[in-house]
Amino acid sequence: MKRIKDLPEMIPIFPLPGALLLPRARLPLHIFEPRYLAMIEDCMKTPHRLIGMIQSRDVPGSDERPLHAIGCAGRLTAFSETEDGRYMITLSGISRFRVRQEVKGFSPYRRTEVDWADFTRDQGDEESDPGLKRDGFFALLKRFFGMHNLSTDWGSLSEADDELLINSLSMLCPFEPDDKQALLEAPSLQTRRETLVMLMEFSLRGGDDELLQ
Repeated sequence: MKRIKDLPEMIPIFPLPGALLLPRARLPLHIFEPRYLAMIEDCMKTPHRLIGMIQSRDVPGSDERPLHAIGCAGRLTAFSETEDGRYMITLSGISRFRVRQEVKGFSPYRRTEVDWADFTRDQGDEESDPGLKRDGFFALLKRFFGMHNLSTDWGSLSEADDELLINSLSMLCPFEPDDKQALLEAPSLQTRRETLVMLMEFSLRGGDDELLQ
């Protein structure tokens, strides 16, 4: 595993709304836009093969979509090409990063200078969550999945280690982009689980509709 000092200071970024990548997790992606096809081709020529997944923010009345301050970089670890020229890739999460500044230039895709220093634990050992009460958590999860007509292999999910369980659900559950950003920025696995529980409970209570009653 690379150390922070070995990670590049500039990476290409893929601002895909609602897509969340977390350290030590895997994110499959379907690439078809020409600018991102070019990004993948350029990425494969680099020694680190890193791409930064990040959320952009809507600014009313503006065509600009500024970036959130924090994203997560993944290494391109799987690649295949379809007959019509699309790419199917997998990114394996390496570390979160903080955006220093966006790099302007002639590239068709966006690039940023990044700082890795705040996220040294991302490259450490897998985290655990001593406060996770699985019975209550799974009861809530089943209600949430039922409400959203989601299905899963409950046997495999119940056997998953804490980090795999919490991070997989954070990435897969249908939350809004700002909610995904909150899950990304959680400083520990425990706080990510607490955020996840809060978001599921909010959804089960009717979300924003409840505030209008």
